[in-house]
Amino acid sequence: MRPHGHPLLALAEAAGGHLVQGDGSLHVEHLVLDSRKPLPAEGALFFAIRSARHDGHQHLRDLYTRGVRAFVVQDPAPLLGTDAQVVVVQDSVDALQRMAAWHRAHFHTPVVGITGSNGKTVVKEWLYQILRETTHMVRSPGSWNSQVGVPLSVWNMDATHALGVFEAGISRPGEMERLRTIILPTLGIFTNIGPAHAENFSDDHAKAREKLLLFTSCEALVYCRDHAAVHAAVQEAHLAQRVKLCDWSREGSAWLHVTREDHDRDGAQLTVLHDHRESVFRVPFADAASVENALHGIALLLHLGHDPEWIAGRLLHLGPVAMRLEMVDGVHGSTLINDAYSNDTASLAIALDHLNAIAGERPRVVVLSDILESGEEAAQLYGRVGRLLKRARVDRLIGIGPQLAAHASSLPPGSFHSSAEAMLAEVDAESLREAAVLVKGARTFGLERVVAQWQEKVHGTVLEIDLEAVRHNLDHYRAQVRPGVQLMAMVKAFGYGGGAVELARLFAHHRVHYLGVAYADEGVALRQAGIRLPVMVMNPEPVPWSTLQRFNLEPVVYNERSLREAMAHTRDHAEAPPVHLKIDTGMHRLGFTPDEVPHLVNTLRDAHHLRAASIFSHLAASEAPEHDAFTREQIVQFSAAAEALCAVLPERPLLHLANSAAVKRFPEAQFNMVRLGIGLHGIGADATETALLRPAATLRSPIAQLRTVQPGESVSYGRRHRVATPQRIATLPIGYADGLPRKLGNGHGRMWVQGQAAPFVGSICMDMCMIDVTGINCREGDDAVLFDPAHPVTEVAHDLGTIAYEVLTAISPRVKRVHVHH
Repeated sequence: MRPHGHPLLALAEAAGGHLVQGDGSLHVEHLVLDSRKPLPAEGALFFAIRSARHDGHQHLRDLYTRGVRAFVVQDPAPLLGTDAQVVVVQDSVDALQRMAAWHRAHFHTPVVGITGSNGKTVVKEWLYQILRETTHMVRSPGSWNSQVGVPLSVWNMDATHALGVFEAGISRPGEMERLRTIILPTLGIFTNIGPAHAENFSDDHAKAREKLLLFTSCEALVYCRDHAAVHAAVQEAHLAQRVKLCDWSREGSAWLHVTREDHDRDGAQLTVLHDHRESVFRVPFADAASVENALHGIALLLHLGHDPEWIAGRLLHLGPVAMRLEMVDGVHGSTLINDAYSNDTASLAIALDHLNAIAGERPRVVVLSDILESGEEAAQLYGRVGRLLKRARVDRLIGIGPQLAAHASSLPPGSFHSSAEAMLAEVDAESLREAAVLVKGARTFGLERVVAQWQEKVHGTVLEIDLEAVRHNLDHYRAQVRPGVQLMAMVKAFGYGGGAVELARLFAHHRVHYLGVAYADEGVALRQAGIRLPVMVMNPEPVPWSTLQRFNLEPVVYNERSLREAMAHTRDHAEAPPVHLKIDTGMHRLGFTPDEVPHLVNTLRDAHHLRAASIFSHLAASEAPEHDAFTREQIVQFSAAAEALCAVLPERPLLHLANSAAVKRFPEAQFNMVRLGIGLHGIGADATETALLRPAATLRSPIAQLRTVQPGESVSYGRRHRVATPQRIATLPIGYADGLPRKLGNGHGRMWVQGQAAPFVGSICMDMCMIDVTGINCREGDDAVLFDPAHPVTEVAHDLGTIAYEVLTAISPRVKRVHVHH
């Protein structure tokens, strides 16, 4: 068994599969699901998983070429080579789960299983922070709690671990029993029940009953009996007859009774009664969710026999759990990935995967601190770190701490420094030019100072783009299209305000087929950033064909002039990029009208030197039911024009008409490619579809100053706001030069501070604005939010009498873009 691996033959038998090629002697150390990620040098087993969106079988030959020699497939694999070893199963995900369950059964280590609607990852990470000095633990990396995340997490378990802590998340009935057999928890924590995945359960009680199945064979269960649905499920299951219930409550007697709770801005003090003994615990977080998470951890630690005073001492050192990676623009054209608050091999592997996804052909630099309190022998630990870095093709390592320097021979080339301050003094930021830089370190090393010094200097207002939300929305549309239909992602207008280059990298990583931009300059910027996907340039600005050819940008041909220019250039340049033929079916903006199509057909009949990549048109009102008859007429006109053109073209091109709204509303308009725009940012055709998407953008600005303005005084230019009663006014560094419309001033519109509405006061200034925070508990430095997932951009658009497109694209480039990956 690991760390030397399991024989493939044994794994095949555990999964009920059939070894159809090879002798099964290969020892498997790594389970691989994603063909896009860097691969281990040896011992990898690839699972070809088929879903509505992807089919791993398409990548078998490429993976074999890259060195993978063991495969789990649902279909007989193509001939890959005599040294390949292939296992055929009915279902690859089921095989993955069976293999992980078989692996788990080799160990008798105590294992904590955590489930619930919220708080799973925080509870897990806080247990790690508390126990890491005394206990060698294995835990779920990040939030790996799904049907594939759990088996991958449990596979990391080996005989050296004294404790396992794994999350389990479900979205529909029937899933938890599969996860239970993989985790086999001996101890359990049920955090809470919330609205997540409510669409697949009749009510919270049904959801709680399904989640509780994780704990049917546990020795002890921690939960809050004040959560009615959870407590009722525990009672109905009669768990107390076979499981020790370590319940806690604020409202009444329990195994752990919270008798007093005092809060201040810096945290909460909890007085609890357990086993006839009163204890006091200080938690360095004041919000209700953090206090609940801490109480779950306290209850588990007490059950494990830890002394209350020891627990109290460890709680004081709890740090925030980094639930995401942040990407910001760095100096000299670099991109910084900020993961400066934790460091262990599991989270390092996740961060390196993200570096791989965004780096492209750019140099890869990792700033890494020593890994503290891992419980692992140093040579073995840093040997594993070196293998992770080399697998990720890291070009340069900047190490901070004595342990990395001591094990430099196991690591990629680079430099080693005693501290973050020393490194900043010794490393020239110019050497990072155009690089993708991961900053990863334990909190005690203070690597956030590295990010602060190396990021491009901008003011504090931030537009945050949740890349995981964009990916979720992309997958939503991918599931709506027919098999074989390609996807074009629109990244025009600075990626709808969200940063075209970072979004393009995301789309490339997730195998979108085409990108669309408005102007050639936008396409040039993508090419200069290393984006290789095909790019269609949609708008009519005259651009020299030499520029289009140099950067391999594909222009739109929409009238007689652009057709003549394309034909003249392509006649003399065989390597010229293809064109996209635009038909005007009723938008009346650009394109050949139906009356002009016969002439276009005749012109193209013998123009075999002109390559057409696609034929397309624009729907004028696909989101509006009152115009559905017009939309259907557009579809008919486009189909007729496209077929007439296809009849004379030497090769049949792509046909695309559907935008985000039409994908679901008009499936007949999908043809063989669809163009996705605003839907990728979380705005659907209607409220029903929008509820299935995730808003991707958050615009926030920090409070720069607070003051109390007295009656009779005025606020902002023109003295349009007169104070009637004392008002507490907050000034924010965001104004109309940042894209905040002046129409929002003087009580029209609001920001959100601590979850409460704070109306705009006075006129919006060029660089600042003022809001009324009277009665809101806030201080300088706190964020005010214009829009976020809880207060979507569509609400701001409604206040302005416009559309979300305008609000997003109006945000100035001087506003800092931060791209986060959960």
